[in-house]
Amino acid sequence: MVCTGRSNLSYIRNLTIAADIPNKDLTPVATAAAIAPGTKSYGKTIDEINARVMATPGVKNSATRRLPSGNVSIHVQLYEAVAQWTDGDHYYPLSSDGTIVNKPTENRNPNTVVFRGNVPNDISEITNTAHNMVNSIDYLEFIEDRRWNIHTKDGITVMLPEKNPSVAIASLMVLDKNYNLLSKDIKIIDMRDDARILVK
Repeated sequence: MVCTGRSNLSYIRNLTIAADIPNKDLTPVATAAAIAPGTKSYGKTIDEINARVMATPGVKNSATRRLPSGNVSIHVQLYEAVAQWTDGDHYYPLSSDGTIVNKPTENRNPNTVVFRGNVPNDISEITNTAHNMVNSIDYLEFIEDRRWNIHTKDGITVMLPEKNPSVAIASLMVLDKNYNLLSKDIKIIDMRDDARILVK
């Protein structure tokens, strides 16, 4: 009866969508699922629906189930943006595992750390530390896949050491507070040597 469309169970009356992050707009997920009330339950395969949902920008993982009632339930795991990545023209949400979400805007979000170029698999620590001086930072750049450069809004390049970049940023903040270092007419602050800081 269900397969031939002669039962109430053969029609989808309800689509349920849930996410692991609360208060998120799930309209793009519903649009990707493309299931309208009254759709024949067995006219669309779960794999097809799930593939479309997985292709939605911002979706990390998804699970789509056909319930015994004939309705469909979708649960999505979303990327949570901790920063932004820019190509110079657009700004993309960037998750803590370094995933660039294909959902660009033309504007930079306020009080947001911005990255350029390649990013490693874990940017959580450097992002948290850089937030302490986010008003001074234009963007961060991962150099040779091993260390960070900070580019300030005043055109200074700060070369951080490969080990303990967070400690170097803390030292930079103290120097700036005591000597207004980031406001001076300089181009490079080289902090790669633990024994000394070079200023050019």
